[in-house]
Amino acid sequence: MITLKNTGNDVFIDGGVCAAKGFKASGVYCGIKDNPTKKYDICMVVSDVLCNAAAVYTLNKVKGAPITVTKKNLEKTGGKAKAIIANSKNANTCNADGEEKAYKMCCLTAEALGIKPEEVIVASTGVIGQILPIEPIEKAMNPLTEKLSYNGNEEAATAIMTTDTVKKEVAVEFKLGDKVCHLGGMAKGSGMIHPNMATTLNFITTDAAISSEMLQKALSEIVKVTYNCLSVDGDTSTNDMVCVMANALAGNNEITAENSDFEVFKKALFTVMMNMTRMLAKDGEGATKLLECNVSGADNLDTAITVAKSVIRSPLLKCAMFGSDANWGRILCAVGYADAEFDINKVDVSISSAAGKIDVCKNGAGIEFSEDIAKTVLTEDEITIDISIGNGNGSATAWGCDLTYDYVKINGDYRS
Repeated sequence: MITLKNTGNDVFIDGGVCAAKGFKASGVYCGIKDNPTKKYDICMVVSDVLCNAAAVYTLNKVKGAPITVTKKNLEKTGGKAKAIIANSKNANTCNADGEEKAYKMCCLTAEALGIKPEEVIVASTGVIGQILPIEPIEKAMNPLTEKLSYNGNEEAATAIMTTDTVKKEVAVEFKLGDKVCHLGGMAKGSGMIHPNMATTLNFITTDAAISSEMLQKALSEIVKVTYNCLSVDGDTSTNDMVCVMANALAGNNEITAENSDFEVFKKALFTVMMNMTRMLAKDGEGATKLLECNVSGADNLDTAITVAKSVIRSPLLKCAMFGSDANWGRILCAVGYADAEFDINKVDVSISSAAGKIDVCKNGAGIEFSEDIAKTVLTEDEITIDISIGNGNGSATAWGCDLTYDYVKINGDYRS
């Protein structure tokens, strides 16, 4: 696992999607895909009261049926939701009956909880193009509702895993005025991950009071500098979703404008989403190393993001990092083909880890460094690449992982 990074005054706490007041969760194995290990494959998250909600979805032209249904539901309710139902092992994508099945999941959940179908957020992840059996999901409703618990976050986080090797949860405590608030989330994702809205499933809950409009604004802004700066393999998934539910049970004055409370809320949201982004990167399929690329000196934020993402998604760089090879030319190559304007003759590059730091490039040209020290630095499992491209104020970070033999093995046998 990674060491969590705190970017403000937030306090890390346990609980994931159940860290905020009034949220319960559960997870069970229902048999969507025959699995001898009986790993959980469906989960439910429920708020005690109706929530303001916001979501961001994949930009892939091929979209999973749950994406379409969730968008329609939130449009019907004006950004309100009370529950989440999500399954793994089957993406419910590219199926003629996909929307029917996704809406049926909402109806089953609503009936079990005594709420409206449009108050349900539905999500699926797994293999594309296979018919989703609804019978196992129907049978799962009673166990899911009976197991709902204010401590059920780990079951839910486990149920959305596919090729993930670890569950991914982060939660923080923060203050809005004199009220203590909580915000926590869970994420899944290991492969088919590339910037264009996270390319994963991510569910975030908070007991802070914030309007649907401001919640959407905060989410869209933070997605740009966290999940959209993540790349494992360059493939944008069909089922990606980030949703946030806010139930206002903390009792703070509702955030309805861009004020100081809104900034505090955004920092808490950033802390959770940034750390889950790092978790997703480190758990990339077959990965052995987390890669973090920091770009500074850009004329603006978008330029910095473009350069950082260009470097982090380079297959050649990923392979070099796997082999602990300080082939800095691959970094400069990726910087050079980034679709952005800057002076390549002002580019400086350094590489660091817990084992130390080496400078490898100054003003667009290589400088002498010890290959032995470089090898030691790159043998660590978390590598940072720092790139300066000028004297501007724009900066950004992108996250990824190395490319290993195991990535090919996993994806050569994904459906079995």
